[in-house]
Amino acid sequence: MFNSVVAANRAAFAAFGVQQEDEDGVTPADRIEPDEDLPEWHVSISEDHPGRLGVGDHVDFTKTISENDVRQFAAASGDTNPLHLDDEFAEQTRFRGRIAHGTLVGSLISAALARLPGLTIYLSQDLEFHNPVRIGDRLTAECEIVEDLGDEQYRLTTRVLADDEVVIDGEAVVLIDDLPE
Repeated sequence: MFNSVVAANRAAFAAFGVQQEDEDGVTPADRIEPDEDLPEWHVSISEDHPGRLGVGDHVDFTKTISENDVRQFAAASGDTNPLHLDDEFAEQTRFRGRIAHGTLVGSLISAALARLPGLTIYLSQDLEFHNPVRIGDRLTAECEIVEDLGDEQYRLTTRVLADDEVVIDGEAVVLIDDLPE
């Protein structure tokens, strides 16, 4: 009976795009390789100017925020606020349940920018948090180049959406170097 319940839970998580440990106990963090994507992520990029980036080019990155993401972020960052980790505590707050760390959600912008051609280096990022994100939410970070600042620097609009609802809105400035040979 227990095994069938576990199998049903895994199937339910998979149906909603939430990745748990593989059957052999491997987490997404154990599966990631430099400059690669995991199958549960979705990336799209447009280059309106082949061979060089320019105004209007954009990149999107989509993934589901999992329980594992929240716990690993808490461990890596040291942010153990019970709003993110304790169901009973979080139920008593204005959010009526646990929410993901805002900086974890904002990091999806970094994930999108990492897919731009070249070596993307953050120079600045401004974020406005509009709505909470729950574990299991499927999010998309959208980034669009809105200004070429010269010297391989670009200003971008950045936002993170849950369905069509904006959860984070902002702006970034990046430097994009050529990749080392």
